Amino acid sequence: MQLTKGFEQAACIIALLCTQDRSIPLTTAVIHERLTGSEAYLRKIMRKLVIAGLVTSIPGNNGGFRLAKSPKEISLLDIVEASEGPIKTYPDMGFIENVFSEARPIAERGKNVLNDTFQQADNLWRDYLKDQSLNDVLVKIMGKTAEPGIDWNAPDVDLHEHFQQLKEKIKDTKQV
Repeated sequence: MQLTKGFEQAACIIALLCTQDRSIPLTTAVIHERLTGSEAYLRKIMRKLVIAGLVTSIPGNNGGFRLAKSPKEISLLDIVEASEGPIKTYPDMGFIENVFSEARPIAERGKNVLNDTFQQADNLWRDYLKDQSLNDVLVKIMGKTAEPGIDWNAPDVDLHEHFQQLKEKIKDTKQV
């Protein structure tokens, strides 16, 4: 199974929301500006994240989106399944039974073996992704827990300065 660009975009949205000042909703316009691409597609991704309970939508002029849970409570599996649906790598389109129709019992057994094998692989992948919290991933990337505090909506936000400070904190953490 190859994840679609929708997963990467959903992961970027979640990362933006992790660092967004929690008292200020992140606007759709800012998310769209940062992700580029189709606004209609972005709305679909946002809707999936809201339905999955990962993001809350705040209506109104000062509305936007907020993270619905702590990064420690969101797993990579949550983001994958919100954006892609349940993990199922083997589609079982019935070809085995069609190709080997003369040997129905063997074809049926072959189909069952493949279904079981891929189901076990899917379970392993699902379990691994479930054990990887968003917080764990952000710690691996940044060297520490992500701290909300950026207002991505502010046109004058000095992100260069913010990330420079973050880089210094990471360097200090590694020296300890």
